[in-house]
Amino acid sequence: MPKAFPWDDALALGLGVLGWRPGDFWSATPREFAAALGRRAGPEPLTRAGFEALLAAYPDRT
Repeated sequence: MPKAFPWDDALALGLGVLGWRPGDFWSATPREFAAALGRRAGPEPLTRAGFEALLAAYPDRT
């Protein structure tokens, strides 16, 4: 069974840390809320250096 959404924590962040008014908090989308907290929606994109490291760690076997 999934855990309940942590509303108390979300409200503390939105109203306390971010200083939003209740109307601003309730009208924000989850993506907007995450962005306001400095969070990205997904993992960082793979860089060229990261790609090269993967190639070195897992070379093709020909």
